[in-house]
Amino acid sequence: MNSVENIRSGASTAIVVGGSSGIGCETVFRLTESGWNVYNISRTPCINIKVNNVCADVTDEQAFGAIRRIAEKEGLDLLVYSAGCSMAAPIEHAAEGDYRYLFEVNYFGALKAVQTAVPYMRSRGGKIILVGSLGGDIPIIFDSFYSSSKAALEMLARGAGQELKDYKIKVTAFLPGGTATGFTFKRKIYSDEESGGYAKNLGKAVQALARIEQGGMSAGAVADELIKVVESDNPPLIKTCGAMNTAYRFLSRVLPEKLTLYMTEKRYGQ
Repeated sequence: MNSVENIRSGASTAIVVGGSSGIGCETVFRLTESGWNVYNISRTPCINIKVNNVCADVTDEQAFGAIRRIAEKEGLDLLVYSAGCSMAAPIEHAAEGDYRYLFEVNYFGALKAVQTAVPYMRSRGGKIILVGSLGGDIPIIFDSFYSSSKAALEMLARGAGQELKDYKIKVTAFLPGGTATGFTFKRKIYSDEESGGYAKNLGKAVQALARIEQGGMSAGAVADELIKVVESDNPPLIKTCGAMNTAYRFLSRVLPEKLTLYMTEKRYGQ
């Protein structure tokens, strides 16, 4: 396994947070294939032999210390935050420790990564891509904490994009829809006992969400779209991934709220 001390020089440097699997891993592969000097920060290493792995949890200061050490030695041209977790739970019965951990990974980790990276990018410019979700615009029933964290992440990108534009730091909230990855099978799902009277509807929503994800775009196809943002001279502040997802997001914004909610309920078997 590589470490921060195993430095290569010459290429532009990217840090991917959460590049051990799914969209993050596919992004790592595409960046290394394009000649980037890539570091992955995640709890488990990425299988790409060309990447420098730093094993750290985004809920721990060690991850952000790694960003500082990398940027001090290499500079920093690109930050991709792709770490995330999900949980299917009724709002009424959700444990505080569970939803606080989810926000630590999905939102506060991204915030801290941006805060850590910006001082090293301010004098040279660069790009920051925060991997959000279409679920941040259109609520996922019984995965409300995930949707809430991704909505917050999108707002973070919007605000950062405005604040950092004078330093030529381009920020993008990248919004995939359902994506066929192992993320589906890592989701924390509350048991019938934990869910109380919501168990039946929660079960329907979980099954529907799994079908949406596993029937969605491949992680590789999503990463291809993300790389287009990396390569763009003027990347968009918000980038929805895939024509169908883009259309779905557009309709959710122009249709009456009651109709959008009705469509969402039907989509998740409610």
